[in-house]
Amino acid sequence: MPTGKVKWYDADRGFGFVSNPDGEDVYVGASVLPQGVTDLVKGQRLEYDFAEARKGPQALRVTVLDDGPAPHGDGSGERGRGGRRGGARRSDGAGGQGGQGGGRRYTADQLHELVQDTITLLEGRVQPSLESGRRPDRKEGRQVAEILRTIARELE
Repeated sequence: MPTGKVKWYDADRGFGFVSNPDGEDVYVGASVLPQGVTDLVKGQRLEYDFAEARKGPQALRVTVLDDGPAPHGDGSGERGRGGRRGGARRSDGAGGQGGQGGGRRYTADQLHELVQDTITLLEGRVQPSLESGRRPDRKEGRQVAEILRTIARELE
């Protein structure tokens, strides 16, 4: 899974973007944050799976790796657990890293969109390689396999 830093995240709007070391920034919606995490901080490190969606790369699953960069200046930006500047804000007030919650993570509508985007990805990038007698490159193959595993978990 790639590791990137939060470019920005707006908890009120429920989305933001994380840097992608291999290309375009990745969209992160509130629905893919770990259970209990409600906010992210600029510069915070995340590990994530993503897929190409209609509007660009979209995170499928996110793991929070740290609470974000230390505050600068006179210390007035004190970071506390669970506050907006305190890293990932959790709905249980614990702050810090969120775990991978069990159960379903996507609504039926979100899952429908994910399946549609996956079909588009398979038809546009994987199938042409196979038709020409080649397998997709290793990186793309891993990404597609992870997307398919995510969908399979949601359907169980």
